[in-house]
Amino acid sequence: MAGVERQLDDVPESVTVVVIGAGPAGLTVATLLRRCGIDCVVLERRSRAHVAQRQRAGIVEARAVRMFESWGLADRVLDGPPHDGILEFRVDGESHLVADRDGSAGSGARLCPQQVLVRNLTDAYLADGGDLRYEAADVTVHGLTGDRATVRYRSADGTRYAIGCAFVAGCDGEHGVSRGSVPDGVLTAHTFDHGIGWLTVLADAPPPPRPLLAVSPQGFAAHFPRGPHSSRYYLQCPPDDQPAAWPEDRIWDALRTRLADPALPAGPITDRETFRLRSLVSDPMRYGRLFLVGDAAHIVSPMGGKGMNLALYDADLFARAVRDHVRDRDDTALRTYSERCLRRVWSDQEFSHWLTRTVHDAGDDTRCGPFLRRLARARLDRLFTSPTAAQAFAELMTGLDPAPDRPAPAGR
Repeated sequence: MAGVERQLDDVPESVTVVVIGAGPAGLTVATLLRRCGIDCVVLERRSRAHVAQRQRAGIVEARAVRMFESWGLADRVLDGPPHDGILEFRVDGESHLVADRDGSAGSGARLCPQQVLVRNLTDAYLADGGDLRYEAADVTVHGLTGDRATVRYRSADGTRYAIGCAFVAGCDGEHGVSRGSVPDGVLTAHTFDHGIGWLTVLADAPPPPRPLLAVSPQGFAAHFPRGPHSSRYYLQCPPDDQPAAWPEDRIWDALRTRLADPALPAGPITDRETFRLRSLVSDPMRYGRLFLVGDAAHIVSPMGGKGMNLALYDADLFARAVRDHVRDRDDTALRTYSERCLRRVWSDQEFSHWLTRTVHDAGDDTRCGPFLRRLARARLDRLFTSPTAAQAFAELMTGLDPAPDRPAPAGR
């Protein structure tokens, strides 16, 4: 029987898991829990239309594709063509093709924009009988260190509800109520500001045949497909730039110059924004009955496409941990959730930082200086000429972990 978005029972309610946030992390958690027959409720403060339109990541890496396959969900939630496993680096106009598949068996990455994944996860969750409640206001979390937690909220019609639960999955981002429910001093926040800004542009313009990263003396630029008739572009800019500083003519002129493509076709720009590249890791990712998932626990520079994929990895580990608890009374995976997630988080943070510094330092040296520029150019040269360096890059892009169940080293 299909679920409903807001089928509200009498207060008090009781479920095994309350999921806060209906982005990729929250909906993946909820959908996987439903596959295990575990009851949960998803609370989302925004409307369904708003959530469905949020556009961010566009590539589901091979590890995440294989995760969805292992749950029997890949055909239901992953639209879009397979990624052909090739990235193009264009350095001063010279093209270099680099494989981002490491040759391991199994499916590769898929070109699936975030809004498409969210739409498909929503449909799958509701079709499996899921309980998804939009426009949930004034959400508060209580009793996280007790025998049961309680999540309170107010529905769109003003009615207040309280849901008792065994676990809370905090999937509502860095500034959400989940992270804010953790007392001061419990989490250590490791932060890093890359000192780099990006202008990101979504346009109805022909996509490139493959993801393109361009290095030039004028700065970094990138061009990614976001569907059969749309593209996402990125332009390096000062960290404090505002979108108003980038009228359309300036955008297309900069893209044609930095991408070394004077004939690059323009198209209607449907969205533009600027942001600073920064990183955040919260340690631990658990407080009592609250488990932080995705951006609520970590932010990663967009280079390498790791942000959404890390959230999917967290969601998979959390869902399996709850399944083990409910089915087998085994809490091992719950106890080690934070350590296991953080091992992957730090690995992907390091790779993303390496790639961020490489493609930005290799271009305009007014920020980093000529010494770091030459180091970055040397790294690119090694990537383009050394099979060993190319293989290591492909493994990190693929997202494979040779020992996924080994916890992080002691001493965190």
